[in-house]
Amino acid sequence: MESQADTGRNLAYPSPDVEIDAAEVAKQVYFANHFYAFDNFSIKRRGSTMSVLVNKSASGSPITTAVERHLNNNYDEDDAIRSRDLAIFHSGNLRGTGMLITEYKDETKSQDYMVWLPRLRKIRRFAQPHQKDAWGGSVFTFGDVTLRKPGDETHALLGKKKMRTCLGMMDELEGKMFRYTGRMPERSCRHLDRVVYGLKSATKSKNWWYDYRISYVDTESFADYRTLYYKNDRLIKIIDRDWGLVNAEGEGDPRALFWKYWYGIDLRTGQQSLAVIPRKVVDMNSERQNSFWTERTLRKIKR
Repeated sequence: MESQADTGRNLAYPSPDVEIDAAEVAKQVYFANHFYAFDNFSIKRRGSTMSVLVNKSASGSPITTAVERHLNNNYDEDDAIRSRDLAIFHSGNLRGTGMLITEYKDETKSQDYMVWLPRLRKIRRFAQPHQKDAWGGSVFTFGDVTLRKPGDETHALLGKKKMRTCLGMMDELEGKMFRYTGRMPERSCRHLDRVVYGLKSATKSKNWWYDYRISYVDTESFADYRTLYYKNDRLIKIIDRDWGLVNAEGEGDPRALFWKYWYGIDLRTGQQSLAVIPRKVVDMNSERQNSFWTERTLRKIKR
């Protein structure tokens, strides 16, 4: 079982004179994606500007959900809690819904899910979802977004190469003006010629929805730019992530990153998903107290 020191905030940046192995690369990617370089990390609402999740079926129109998200990693060493993750939905069918997820340092303990249901004006507790369940009805699963841990897979390095292609983007929205975000980003090419590891990660779960995935991971920042999912050696899903670096606010840690956008496509169904995070809504190391990440905040959510 992975220890907190292996996968949490205590994970040191690799020494440049030490040859890194596949398991260590996987841990570093997990560190970056959970924003452990920061005490807290927020994708907040700033005026009318918010992060959006856009889902589009192969033949349908884009459906948009505006969302804010706040993660807190600032818990004492002797605290049972490792982190808390608060999401608040501001549009669509989930408007007014809040979700507070608590992750514990005890690896044998499931995450705790509290959901504020605006129509009932009540909080309900739910069991931890399955990793394969869709996050917000998107191509992205709960495993992709938060639940999958390095110990859930076996890892192998496939060598190094340079990124030669730009990231994916929802064609209909690329560069267009859009509600909540302002102008949508154009497909990112900022990572071209960056040296990446090829990391092959095979699931330990039987009869799982994928057999293995191959991620292209920056050798310096451990940003995972692209992940390809395979079933029976057939490519079935792609997730691309555009990352920004915030060295000054992350005390020089190369893993102090933020997401600019995620793009995903399920090649079996044609469904696409796009999560866009405008830079102006990103905030790190705020002075919010830990009491913000409690039931009290859920109960204050307005529909």
